[in-house]
Amino acid sequence: MITYEAVESNLKMARNVTLPLLSDLSDEDLMARPVPDANHIAWQLGHLVTSEYWIISQAADQVEMAFPADWQEKYSKEAAKSDDQTHFETKERYLEALNAQRQATLDVLKTLPSEQLTEPGPEPLRMIVQTVGELFLFQAHHELMHAGQFTCIRRKLGKPVLF
Repeated sequence: MITYEAVESNLKMARNVTLPLLSDLSDEDLMARPVPDANHIAWQLGHLVTSEYWIISQAADQVEMAFPADWQEKYSKEAAKSDDQTHFETKERYLEALNAQRQATLDVLKTLPSEQLTEPGPEPLRMIVQTVGELFLFQAHHELMHAGQFTCIRRKLGKPVLF
């Protein structure tokens, strides 16, 4: 049985890993790529915000979009190739959007009946998640996967190891 508290704890833990990894990075640092053709952090942050909305909206109609609608296209796979910093946001704006979208996720989670967490996950994500509860847990795992990529960029930039 997946509980609200377990899901909320996982979402908060993921954010507690991500935020320190971003804390000493500048807007310019967000544009660094660990290797050619890998995604830079600026794109990954926009992707995390937009994908969190999309993922959670697969299970709940009432999830709030906490970013401008043009971010859907701005953080597409095709846009990941851009190195034009003017195409991307500031770290401050990403942090605002990350936190607002996460709050929207938590707000939706609190409104779901507990039995809905055990219902089958949405069809587009069924190969990854079996239940609605797992869908919310997947959001935390998705963020942690990207946080792991941030550590490679931090090493490349000569930033201190944090974990």
